[in-house]
Amino acid sequence: MSEPSRDPEASPGIPRRFLFVVPPLVGHVNPTLGIAAELTARGHQVAWAGVPEVVERLTGPGTTVHRCAGPVLGEGGAGRPPDVRGPAALKFLWERFLVPLAEAMAPGVAKAIAEFRPDVVIADQQTVAGALVAERLGVRWATSATTSAEFTGALDGMPKIDAWLDGLLHEVRGRIGDPRGTADPRFSPDLVLAFTTEELAGRPARAGDRIHYVGPSIAERPAGRDFPWEWLDPTRPAVLITLGTANTDAGARFLTECHEAVRARAGRIQTVIVDPDDALDPDDALGPDEVLDPDTPHDNDILVRRYVPQLPLLRRVNAVVCHAGHNTVCETLWHGVPLVVAPIRDDQPVVAAQVVDAGAGIRVRFGRVRAAAIGEALDAVLDEPRYRAAAERVGASFRAAGGATAAATHLERLATASAATHASVAAPHATAS
Repeated sequence: MSEPSRDPEASPGIPRRFLFVVPPLVGHVNPTLGIAAELTARGHQVAWAGVPEVVERLTGPGTTVHRCAGPVLGEGGAGRPPDVRGPAALKFLWERFLVPLAEAMAPGVAKAIAEFRPDVVIADQQTVAGALVAERLGVRWATSATTSAEFTGALDGMPKIDAWLDGLLHEVRGRIGDPRGTADPRFSPDLVLAFTTEELAGRPARAGDRIHYVGPSIAERPAGRDFPWEWLDPTRPAVLITLGTANTDAGARFLTECHEAVRARAGRIQTVIVDPDDALDPDDALGPDEVLDPDTPHDNDILVRRYVPQLPLLRRVNAVVCHAGHNTVCETLWHGVPLVVAPIRDDQPVVAAQVVDAGAGIRVRFGRVRAAAIGEALDAVLDEPRYRAAAERVGASFRAAGGATAAATHLERLATASAATHASVAAPHATAS
């Protein structure tokens, strides 16, 4: 990590406290890691509020995680049927996961604020308990936006859905927040940190005056399982295929088509397929007489793994096939790698459109695409220089935006403003006494 920057307006000599409120979703926790490391390097104190079993696995040992209850997507009824897409998927996500998550987390968030006494709460955009409880307790809060879909007009064409969601959030505020509050818990009135840039996301349609495009917050993560780096052949292009951590329930058919596409290119490219639920049949990949664990490298062309160290691997691959999850897309483009995107649901169609509009990849239809079309898209992003050039251009904009360093500076400024506000409010009382 580079040396922490100093901002005179942020009063960097005064230690502040920052509390990250995050959902039990890997892609939403990861961006906080780099910011937390930068704030810590500047002498501040950092803690998280969330589900420790998820957060601690990502933050590593020695971090402070205040326990909050809450469902994990895919567990306890929070999993969505694979065929639920579009507005129905959004409705399912909020009603069956995000709202129950907010109500379950609220007591833990309130306790974390009381114990840690943060100057600023950084609430993930989909963890509205952080925003609503901070507002109720009079603590400044910022929004951590791990996707740009909410403020780029994604719901402009669905006014009924937008109105329904506003009503739902109003009801949640009445149960866990301050009923007199007016701020949209997805958009802090003071600061929204967007982990992208206009080069990818375009200009914001909502909350534009509060949004700061800081680019991806990239930081080293705790070491995971060993990866057979020696398997990679530096003389051949390498491809990574992944559907993230919350979409494997829907991915068996797509991964099978991808497997067929890259098998047809055996000898020319190498492919790493992430398959946490063993959707691919290893017998089919190996032949009728061989049975190996899918975490074992079984040939020179295709490696199937349940988990991979994504950031180090992105430095070694030439293309990525994914579901257009915002985190995966931005990490890929950070490394200047082009994409084949197959959005499934939620914000993924919006992010996929951003990739295509930026010229950094090709979109295929997740539910219908066949191996031949996947193979043709892969050939294009690997062989046509314009896709890599566009990916590198977006990646350059990410680096110029400042990432974790810029985000930390914005948070320092907000903490200083918060301290000044409290001081001015307290001063008359101190004089009177």
